[in-house]
Amino acid sequence: MGKRISRYESQTSTESARNMPWLLLFVAILFEVAGMTSMKLSRGFAEPIPSIAVPVFYVLSAAAVILALKRLDLSVTYAIWSGVGTALAALIGIAYFREPFTLLKLGSIGLVLLGVAGLSLAAKQGH
Repeated sequence: MGKRISRYESQTSTESARNMPWLLLFVAILFEVAGMTSMKLSRGFAEPIPSIAVPVFYVLSAAAVILALKRLDLSVTYAIWSGVGTALAALIGIAYFREPFTLLKLGSIGLVLLGVAGLSLAAKQGH
């Protein structure tokens, strides 16, 4: 006999399926930023461990974003992937690599995030 699924289990399963592409996109962003950070740490591929990490992180990022694209719009996915990745990389540069923190840099990060939010809202209106 088959197991009977409650309404709560069905709802939870549906929510998980709906959220999975967003989780994959978030993971793709983290891997992409890890790849970029590894590039910086590799010092022009002079350091072996970060140099090996670069392609590994980029392949993992691409795999996660490819899976996310099965359910998400290309425009929104790429905007979030590149925009949030850009903002996160800039913040890592400031915090970890002691890059200069300026109001122009902060404002630019804010504009990138506003652009991502705008494209996300536009995509939701289109559905």
